Amino acid sequence: MGMLKEEDRKKLIDLFKAIKNEVKIIFFTQEMECTYCSATHDVLEEISSISDKVALEVHDFVADAELAKKYGVDKIPATILIGDKDYGIHFYGVPGGYEFNVLIQDILNIGKRDAGLSNDVLAELNKVDQPVHLQVLISPT
Repeated sequence: MGMLKEEDRKKLIDLFKAIKNEVKIIFFTQEMECTYCSATHDVLEEISSISDKVALEVHDFVADAELAKKYGVDKIPATILIGDKDYGIHFYGVPGGYEFNVLIQDILNIGKRDAGLSNDVLAELNKVDQPVHLQVLISPT
């Protein structure tokens, strides 16, 4: 039995029909000392099984340390979403609850190569001329 309810799986199948381009989920895990790695891995495997446009690539945080460094991963479980380029979208921890919806929307946006932003917003973002590091902490409390 999967992590997703059958009703939710059916909704994702319908949503993922809109994905036109490849989306790669890069997951960093480790067997020892990672409380939430297994649950995250299970969720990502289930999500990636829904569409042939979504592929899961799994790496060991220690054995693949150079790759982790390349992506700026410094903790696990780490989930990175990649399209035709690296958009800098990383999730740390289990993408459950509200984070699950954000993960799914990000996969859809990358698969469509459309962030859903207006031309005015995109024009303002194009004015940013230096790297920006933005982190969002989410807590259910």
